[in-house]
Amino acid sequence: MPRNPNAERDNPCLKEQELSYKCLSKHNYERGPCEIYFANYKNCKEFWGRVKSERRAKGIEPYLPPVEERAAIKEEHIKSNSRK
Repeated sequence: MPRNPNAERDNPCLKEQELSYKCLSKHNYERGPCEIYFANYKNCKEFWGRVKSERRAKGIEPYLPPVEERAAIKEEHIKSNSRK
């Protein structure tokens, strides 16, 4: 459970971030074994950064979608990429 009650709302990559920290802790803060977690976190941040940017450009507020809408947004992204 995150300490900040708004952590999930403010950080759409909270799960990926926490998994990275957990891996680091498990491996005595050796980065090598955790590279996959870092890459996943970076991809998550880039994805939600693009979503925020697109929503801002379209005038959609809030720029970061509410937690309950995020799964649908990710699903739509996956569907649109699989058609290419």
